Amino acid sequence: MRRVLINSNAFVRASKKMLKKKPELADDFKEALKHLEEDAYQPLLRTHKLTGTLEGSWACSAGYDLRIIFCFVTYQGKNAILLQTVGTHDEVY
Repeated sequence: MRRVLINSNAFVRASKKMLKKKPELADDFKEALKHLEEDAYQPLLRTHKLTGTLEGSWACSAGYDLRIIFCFVTYQGKNAILLQTVGTHDEVY
Protein backbone atom coordinates (compact mmCIF):
# COMPACT_ATOMS: atom_id res chain seq x y z
CA MET A 1 0.00 0.00 0.00
CA ARG A 2 1.46 3.33 -1.05
CA ARG A 3 1.67 5.92 1.72
CA VAL A 4 2.60 9.59 1.95
CA LEU A 5 5.87 10.27 3.79
CA ILE A 6 5.83 13.20 6.23
CA ASN A 7 9.12 14.54 7.56
CA SER A 8 9.18 15.71 11.18
CA ASN A 9 11.61 18.48 12.10
CA ALA A 10 13.63 15.99 14.15
CA PHE A 11 13.87 13.66 11.15
CA VAL A 12 15.09 16.45 8.87
CA ARG A 13 17.78 17.47 11.39
CA ALA A 14 18.86 13.87 12.00
CA SER A 15 19.02 13.00 8.30
CA LYS A 16 21.08 16.12 7.47
CA LYS A 17 23.48 15.33 10.31
CA MET A 18 23.74 11.67 9.29
CA LEU A 19 24.35 12.44 5.59
CA LYS A 20 26.95 15.10 6.42
CA LYS A 21 28.77 12.63 8.68
CA LYS A 22 28.43 9.63 6.33
CA PRO A 23 27.61 10.73 2.75
CA GLU A 24 28.26 7.20 1.48
CA LEU A 25 24.94 6.16 3.07
CA ALA A 26 22.88 8.50 0.85
CA ASP A 27 21.96 5.89 -1.76
CA ASP A 28 20.86 3.29 0.81
CA PHE A 29 18.90 5.97 2.68
CA LYS A 30 17.05 7.18 -0.44
CA GLU A 31 16.33 3.60 -1.52
CA ALA A 32 14.89 2.75 1.91
CA LEU A 33 12.61 5.80 1.82
CA LYS A 34 11.38 4.80 -1.63
CA HIS A 35 10.61 1.27 -0.43
CA LEU A 36 8.96 2.61 2.73
CA GLU A 37 6.65 4.82 0.67
CA GLU A 38 5.69 1.93 -1.64
CA ASP A 39 5.25 -0.79 0.99
CA ALA A 40 6.35 -0.37 4.60
CA TYR A 41 6.33 -4.14 5.13
CA GLN A 42 8.73 -5.12 2.34
CA PRO A 43 11.04 -7.85 3.69
CA LEU A 44 14.07 -5.83 2.57
CA LEU A 45 13.21 -3.16 5.17
CA ARG A 46 12.84 -5.60 8.09
CA THR A 47 10.07 -3.40 9.52
CA HIS A 48 9.25 -4.10 13.16
CA LYS A 49 7.16 -2.64 15.96
CA LEU A 50 9.03 -1.02 18.84
CA THR A 51 8.44 -1.41 22.57
CA GLY A 52 9.47 0.42 25.71
CA THR A 53 9.95 4.18 25.45
CA LEU A 54 9.38 3.98 21.68
CA GLU A 55 6.14 2.00 21.95
CA GLY A 56 3.71 2.98 19.19
CA SER A 57 6.54 3.59 16.75
CA TRP A 58 8.05 1.32 14.13
CA ALA A 59 11.58 0.90 12.77
CA CYS A 60 13.01 -0.24 9.47
CA SER A 61 16.49 -0.91 8.21
CA ALA A 62 18.07 1.47 5.71
CA GLY A 63 21.37 -0.34 5.50
CA TYR A 64 23.61 -2.42 7.72
CA ASP A 65 23.49 -0.18 10.81
CA LEU A 66 21.07 2.56 9.72
CA ARG A 67 17.53 2.68 11.14
CA ILE A 68 14.52 4.86 10.34
CA ILE A 69 11.99 5.36 13.14
CA PHE A 70 8.43 6.19 12.10
CA CYS A 71 4.75 5.83 12.95
CA PHE A 72 1.65 5.26 10.86
CA VAL A 73 -0.73 8.24 10.76
CA THR A 74 -3.60 9.66 8.74
CA TYR A 75 -2.79 12.90 6.93
CA GLN A 76 -5.45 14.79 4.99
CA GLY A 77 -7.58 11.65 4.86
CA LYS A 78 -4.78 9.50 3.44
CA ASN A 79 -2.62 6.80 4.97
CA ALA A 80 0.75 8.30 5.79
CA ILE A 81 4.02 7.63 7.56
CA LEU A 82 5.44 10.22 9.95
CA LEU A 83 9.23 9.94 9.83
CA GLN A 84 10.49 10.58 13.37
CA THR A 85 14.27 10.10 13.26
CA VAL A 86 17.11 8.29 11.56
CA GLY A 87 20.48 7.10 12.78
CA THR A 88 22.56 4.11 13.72
CA HIS A 89 21.08 1.38 15.88
CA ASP A 90 22.71 2.80 19.01
CA GLU A 91 21.66 6.40 18.23
CA VAL A 92 17.94 5.75 17.79
CA TYR A 93 17.26 3.07 20.39
